Amino acid sequence: MNKTFGLLICTIIFLSSCARVMVEAPIDMEKLPHKKEKELIAIIDSLSQIKPNSLYSKLDVKYSDSSRSISFKTSLKIVKDSAINLLITYAKIPIVMAQVTKDSIVVVNKRDKCFEKESLTYIKDMFGIDFSLLNLEEIFLGRPLDYDPKNKYFLVHDPYSYNISTHKKRDQKKLERHAKEDVILKYQINKTADNLEAIFIDSPSDSTTISIHYLSRQLLNGINLPKDVEVNIDGKKNKIKMIISYDKVEINEPQELFIIIPENYEKCN
Repeated sequence: MNKTFGLLICTIIFLSSCARVMVEAPIDMEKLPHKKEKELIAIIDSLSQIKPNSLYSKLDVKYSDSSRSISFKTSLKIVKDSAINLLITYAKIPIVMAQVTKDSIVVVNKRDKCFEKESLTYIKDMFGIDFSLLNLEEIFLGRPLDYDPKNKYFLVHDPYSYNISTHKKRDQKKLERHAKEDVILKYQINKTADNLEAIFIDSPSDSTTISIHYLSRQLLNGINLPKDVEVNIDGKKNKIKMIISYDKVEINEPQELFIIIPENYEKCN
């Protein structure tokens, strides 16, 4: 796979991976007022319903792994339930354009004059990830990932943080012992119990760990959106860290989403 395409894929799906999460958010060791399970689930349910029709933002991305550290800028466009566009630039020069729809992903590499066009099932086949456009929207909008009000959720007892999980603690331990493929999601709510602070994804059959921390947020037209996000991915052979900062955010403004593959571009090797 073309390295640029691979890096972009990692950037796009870094939070949608079915992965085992071990890194927890830093905890202020002050006991919090008790909240009932149904109260915290109601908060997650309410947050899952906040969704603008469109979003535009400039993104500053700091990326580092076991072998390199780079910084780049991206423009992000989202039209709800339709598509997501990304334009990555380096030194103000467009390098990579990408578009994700409900059934496909297209990447145009302007530097190497080539393109990739794949179905979203390709992502699952390549990385073992059951990935959807909705998941990506949830990530960029700072909403509870893959939350479904029809499913059962459980309180994770911790006097120092508010946590809701898709599995009971004893069931999590069973899954870890037997390396089951069930995915465990944990949502961490902030101390004032009014927003999502972090997401942890745990798949006992996978040795990769992922944590997503919403370090700061911004209120725009009554909608609470991410401002600074930290992502940590710890795999068998590599560790990845990304800091993503949002700037010049617009919501519910008309956005044109398109991607053009020049006729002289060939498929990336």
